[in-house]
Amino acid sequence: MGSVVFRVWAARAAALLALGLIAFIGCAATARAQTAPAPPPAKVEQILKLLDDPEVKAWLEKKNAAPATEGSMGASANDFMKWSNAIRAHLRGIGEAIPEVPGEFEEASDTIMTEVHGRGPGAILVLFAGFAALGFGAEFIFRRLVGRAHERSLANVTEARTTARHHVIGKAIFIAIAPLVVFAIASVGAFLAFTWPPLLSQLVLPLLIALIAWRAIMQITAVLLGTHRAYASDGVHPQLRLIPMDDVKAKFWYPRVGAFAFIFFAGWALAGLMDVLNFTPNVRSLLVYILGLGLLAIGIEAVWRRPETQTESKVYRLKEWLLTFYLCVLWLLWIAGLGLLLWVGIYALVLPPILRATSAIVRSFFGSDEEAAKSRSAIFEVLMERGARAIVIIIAVAWLASVARFRASGLMGDESATRLIRGVLSGVVILLAADLLWQLAKGLINRRIERARIEGGDEAELARSGRLLTLLPILRNFLAVLIVTIAVMMVLSGLGVEIGPLIAGAGIFGVAIGFGSQSLVKDVISGVFYMTDDAFRVGEYIQSGSYKGTVESFSIRSVKLRHHRGPIFTVPFGTLGAVQNMSRDWVIDKFLISVNYDTDIAKVKKVVKGVGAALLDDPEMGPQIIETVKMKGVEAFGDYGINLSFAMMTKPGHQSTIRRRAYAMIREAFAENGIGFASPTVQVAGNEDHSATSAAAARDTLNRKKAAEAAKAAEGEG
Repeated sequence: MGSVVFRVWAARAAALLALGLIAFIGCAATARAQTAPAPPPAKVEQILKLLDDPEVKAWLEKKNAAPATEGSMGASANDFMKWSNAIRAHLRGIGEAIPEVPGEFEEASDTIMTEVHGRGPGAILVLFAGFAALGFGAEFIFRRLVGRAHERSLANVTEARTTARHHVIGKAIFIAIAPLVVFAIASVGAFLAFTWPPLLSQLVLPLLIALIAWRAIMQITAVLLGTHRAYASDGVHPQLRLIPMDDVKAKFWYPRVGAFAFIFFAGWALAGLMDVLNFTPNVRSLLVYILGLGLLAIGIEAVWRRPETQTESKVYRLKEWLLTFYLCVLWLLWIAGLGLLLWVGIYALVLPPILRATSAIVRSFFGSDEEAAKSRSAIFEVLMERGARAIVIIIAVAWLASVARFRASGLMGDESATRLIRGVLSGVVILLAADLLWQLAKGLINRRIERARIEGGDEAELARSGRLLTLLPILRNFLAVLIVTIAVMMVLSGLGVEIGPLIAGAGIFGVAIGFGSQSLVKDVISGVFYMTDDAFRVGEYIQSGSYKGTVESFSIRSVKLRHHRGPIFTVPFGTLGAVQNMSRDWVIDKFLISVNYDTDIAKVKKVVKGVGAALLDDPEMGPQIIETVKMKGVEAFGDYGINLSFAMMTKPGHQSTIRRRAYAMIREAFAENGIGFASPTVQVAGNEDHSATSAAAARDTLNRKKAAEAAKAAEGEG
C-alpha cells in the first residue's frame, strides 16, 4: 500500500512541476509582450514539445542534479527534513481524510448508478454472489464425480508405506486444489463469457479473484498442517502433515492463517475497487489502514496465545512483549508510508521461519523409511531443498526491489546507486549459487562418510573406509573455505570493490605465512600422503625411528601413538619418516630352544608338532593362529647344547601371548618325553685352585647366557 501512495505523490509532484514550467513560460511570454510583439503560438508549442522530449528532460535533470552531487556525497540535513516533512504531510492527509469518507462512498454509489444502468452497489454484490454460487455448484458436482476415487485414495493412504509418501501427498494436494480449479473456471469463466459494462467488470472480477486466492491459501494450509476435513475422519492427517508439529499447534494456526488471508485479500480487493471508483488516495489509504488493524490484531493474538506459551506467565514473557512492540512498529511504518522499511522489517520477522518451513516441507514431502532414504540421491534432495529456499529468497528480493522502485536491471538515474543495486542483486544470486554448491558437496561427502561408517566387508574394505573417514572431512573443510572465499570475492567485485589489491595482499600474506609455516605445510601434506598410502590405521601398532606404539588418533598434522608401557607420543607427520607397521595382515614369530647334544632331533620335531596341534585346538588361541608352531631345524651348536629354531604365523598383536603359551606346553611335553634342555656342566679336575677357577668361569658363562636369553625374551615381548 505504501508503494501506491508513493506513486500518487510522485504523480502529483510531476503535475505540479509541469504546471510550474507552464506558468514560468507564461510569465516570461507576458513580460516579453510588454516590450515586443507577442510570439506566435507555434513557438510555444515547439518549446512544450522540446520540454516533453525524453533526452531534454534527462539533460535538465542531470544538470540540476550535478551541483547537489558535487556539494555532498551523501544525504544532507535538508534531505532528512524533506523526508520528515513528507511523512508529516502524509499523516496529515490521512487525518484530513476521515470526514471525507461518507462523501466518497456517496460519490462511489452515484458512479455505480450512472455506469451500471441504474443499478446500485447491492446489485454488484448479488452478481458476485451469483457467480460464486455457480462456481460452488460446479465444484460440488466435481467432488461427487471424483468421490469414489477420493475414497480409494484415502484407503491407499492408510495402507501405504512411507516409501510412497510423496505420491500420497501429491494425491492429497490434487484433491485439495482440483476443486478450486473447477470453481475458478466455472465462476470467472462464466463471468468473462458475457459482455458487461466496463465498470461492472472492474468491480466483480477482483472480488472473484480474491475469493479464489483466499480459498487456495486455505486449502494449501490445510494440506501443509494436515487439517483438511477429508482426512480428519480417517485419522491419517499426521502422515500428510508436511510441517512438523502436533495436532494442537496445527489446529491453532489453521484458523488464524485463514483469518489473516481473508483480511489481506479483502483489503486487496477493496483497494482495487476504490481505485476503480476514483476514491481519493488519502481515503483509500485510510480504509486500507483500518483493515490493517485486523491484521495487527491477529498477529498480536497469535503471539500471546500460541500453544507453546500457555504454560508461561503472561506478565514476564519478554519475548511476547518484544514481538508485540515489533508488530506495532511495522504497522506504524506502514501508516507512515515507509514501504521499504516496512518490507525490510517484515522480511526480518517472517523470512527465517519461512525458510525453515520450506526446508521442512521439502524434507517431509520426500520423507520415507531408512532403506528408501539410502537409495535416494543426495544431489536430488539438496537440489529440491536448496532450490525451494532459493526461489523463496529470489522472490523476496525481487519484491523488495520492486517496492524500492528499482528494476532488476538497475536502471536508475544515479550511477552509483545503480551499481549498488546491481551488486546487491547479483550478490544474492552468487551467495545462493555458492550455498547450493556447498550443500551439494557437503551432502555427497556426508553421505559417503555415513556409508563408510556402517558398511562392513573384508579387511581391505574396512581399510578403505578408514581412509575415507580420515580424508573426506579434510576435503569437506577445504571445499568450505574455497567456496566461501570465491563467493565473497565475487560479491565484493559485484559491489564495485577492487579485489585486485585484496588478492595481491592475500598473496603476499600467504607467502609470508608459507615461509613461516613450512613445517606445518609439510606436516599436512605428509599426512595426506600417509592416509592415501594407507600406511597405518587407528588401532595398529607402528614404529618409526625412536617412536613406537598403538595409533590412537590422528589430526591433520600429527598422529598420537600410545606406547605399550603407557606414554603417548604426538608425532608430526613431517618427522615420522619410514613407518614400520606391526599390525598389518600377519606376523611371523621365531624363537630358539637349546637341547642336550644327546637329544633325538626327530623326536623333538614330533613332540613340537603335537604341541602345535594342541594350540590349534585351543578355543582361545586357535582363531588367532594362521600357521601353528613348527620346528624349522638345527640353528647352531652351542657351548652346552644344540640350538633348535621354531616359528609360527599369527594375527598381529597375538604373537607374544601364543609364544608364552607355546613355551609352557613345550616344557611340559619335553618333560613327559624325557627331553632335556641344555645347561652348562662343570667338571672338576686338578688342584683346588684350578677347580675354583673353572667354577668361576662356569658361573660367569651361565650369567652371560641368562642375560642374553633375558634380553632376547624382552625384545620378543616388545
